[in-house]
Amino acid sequence: MDTAQAGSDRDLANGIHSRHLDGLGVRRHDGGGTLRVWSAHASAVELVIFDDSDLDWIIAVIPLAPVGGGVWEVTTHELAAGVTYAVRVDGPHGPGMTFNPLTLLIDPYTRGLRMPGFGSWRSVVVDEAFDWGGAVKPRTPWDRTVIYEAHVKGLTKRHPDVPASLHGTYAGLAHPAMIEHFHELGVTAIELLPVHAFTSEPRLLQLGLTNYWGYNTVGFFAPHAPYATAAARAEGAGGVLREFKGMVKLLHEAGLEVILDVVYNHTSEQGLGEPRSSFRGLDNRSYYRQHDDGTYIDVTGCGNSVDTSTDAAARLVLDSLRYWADEVQVDGFRFDLAPTLGRGSDHAFTPDHPLLRAIAEDPLLSTVKLIAEPWDVGMGGWQTGNFGPGWTEWNDRYRDRVRNFWLSDIDYARRADTTPVGIGGFASRLAGSANTFSAERGPLAGVNFVTAHDGFTLRDLVSYDVKHNLGNGENGRDGADTNRSFNHGAEGHTDDPHVLATRRKAMRNLMGTLLLSAGVPMITAGDEFGRTQRGNNNAYCHDSSLTWLDWQHAGWQRDLFAHVARLTQLRRENPALRPSRFAHAERPVPSASVIDWYDESGQTMSIERWTDASHRTLQYDATSTPEHEEPNRILLVVHGRECDLEVTLPALEGVTRYIPLWSSEHERPDVDGSPLAPGATIVARGTSMYLFRAE
Repeated sequence: MDTAQAGSDRDLANGIHSRHLDGLGVRRHDGGGTLRVWSAHASAVELVIFDDSDLDWIIAVIPLAPVGGGVWEVTTHELAAGVTYAVRVDGPHGPGMTFNPLTLLIDPYTRGLRMPGFGSWRSVVVDEAFDWGGAVKPRTPWDRTVIYEAHVKGLTKRHPDVPASLHGTYAGLAHPAMIEHFHELGVTAIELLPVHAFTSEPRLLQLGLTNYWGYNTVGFFAPHAPYATAAARAEGAGGVLREFKGMVKLLHEAGLEVILDVVYNHTSEQGLGEPRSSFRGLDNRSYYRQHDDGTYIDVTGCGNSVDTSTDAAARLVLDSLRYWADEVQVDGFRFDLAPTLGRGSDHAFTPDHPLLRAIAEDPLLSTVKLIAEPWDVGMGGWQTGNFGPGWTEWNDRYRDRVRNFWLSDIDYARRADTTPVGIGGFASRLAGSANTFSAERGPLAGVNFVTAHDGFTLRDLVSYDVKHNLGNGENGRDGADTNRSFNHGAEGHTDDPHVLATRRKAMRNLMGTLLLSAGVPMITAGDEFGRTQRGNNNAYCHDSSLTWLDWQHAGWQRDLFAHVARLTQLRRENPALRPSRFAHAERPVPSASVIDWYDESGQTMSIERWTDASHRTLQYDATSTPEHEEPNRILLVVHGRECDLEVTLPALEGVTRYIPLWSSEHERPDVDGSPLAPGATIVARGTSMYLFRAE
């Protein structure tokens, strides 16, 4: 980092916490409220008050006064709960300046949003009062966390046990039928795709599509109103917020955490010349990354990039996070395209960016879960493993290696009668990705996943070799081309019993690997029962039965669910599977798992076996002495070829028997629990896993 950038970072570190930026947005008090708006380049700012009809009549216009630090302020009795308002901003012309005194803009800090009949966003003053009834955050430790990534609407839109009036809503997500599902599955945290107020891009609307996923934020403090029930929406923005809080309360009472997928890297204003609803009209030059001539620097692929090297933009992110973690009581955040937030005034990423440090060191935010999607599309945007202490990251290297091992390597072996690589890379991921995350951060720095909202579902991953995205309106150009998938002999739908059986086993192997690996596992909603999107690996624009979960399941889907539930149970019961730290070769480390590796003959893995591309079988012995749990030892057998193989269980000091716990071999997770002696031989069927407790 050069001297100029270091100085810029110091200024930002101080500026984020500037008292001038305290209390932005509306603060209610007896007799009305105070509005504070930041715009460093404005020459005039006005508050516009509307009536409460869809006609959107303006009933008052009140000027704001500059109070220093780029902040404009007004106190008025007009700012009562339920009032609809906007701001208008004027300022100079020049590169990067896009002021228009006639444009009605939303307050970036508004807690509520509404859209009158003609389609322009308006801010709403919200009564934030709520009775939490003693509900508290579960504060699940990272090592016991199992994340379930879900879409609010898609999760319950078709659920037969959720009342129709609650389908696709916040209230529906916290319905007893859903809580029962979460508990049976064994997940501990529900990670919601974006719930900040968002909108659909005009291009999609012209195609008759919508932005279903929600990565197109309008407001960073307001919950997305269409996810609330009709009854809550009828109460206005306050009713929407209360329903959201009610969802959080019920999930907390059930011991479940709520994690929000947050999109602070860009906004719905898209590129220059596109909609002007907030930042672009308030102070375009300060809120968006751009060249000296005003053209945008887009590191998100979405038309604009929020410039978190400026005090106000960085502070807005920090204030929004604090609001959701405190006022709304959410338990964590997954940061979409997180490197964008860590880019300085030179637009280069650094893990020591003042905003990233401020988030991780904040007294409130340091107590919640902070998960980075560690890549964006700018130069130097791939940063897996490079975030600092306090951060956990999506581990795409884990995803790719696990997919390769169970899918694309098997595909290769069928055609070439050999595999391209051996088992070493897979073993590294199984043991916590020590080659990606530092010893200081440990295995819990990585969120392991095989699928996510973007990409193939688990079932499609084993059923399609290529994407099928024509329905997205981009002639198949969108979505990843490299999926590391394998259709097992038929593309998509088939009635071939052998193909279907091998696909089901592949799903069991993928789920088994995910839930038996060191690190934090994330399951994508619907994968527990093998949902399909018919080969679409980028279904962001489909709000339909393609993306809504189908809760009517065939027998094999119920069997798959039983496997996943059994695996989460085994993870809970065996701390050796979920170490908090990496072991050290020369000294004991509390809550670490001491790992040894053996081949199919029960002998220590040799260098030759590790490097032999044809060798695809290992035995993973992990012993843990947790700080607050009983000592635990497991043995995991992994066989990654399609031929059967005899495996001799290793004779280990202190081990007198192996208790079978789980296997991917059979359709059901039931196993013969008869103990096996060290030195006993089992037949590992083609591409299978076997888990034992060592006693």
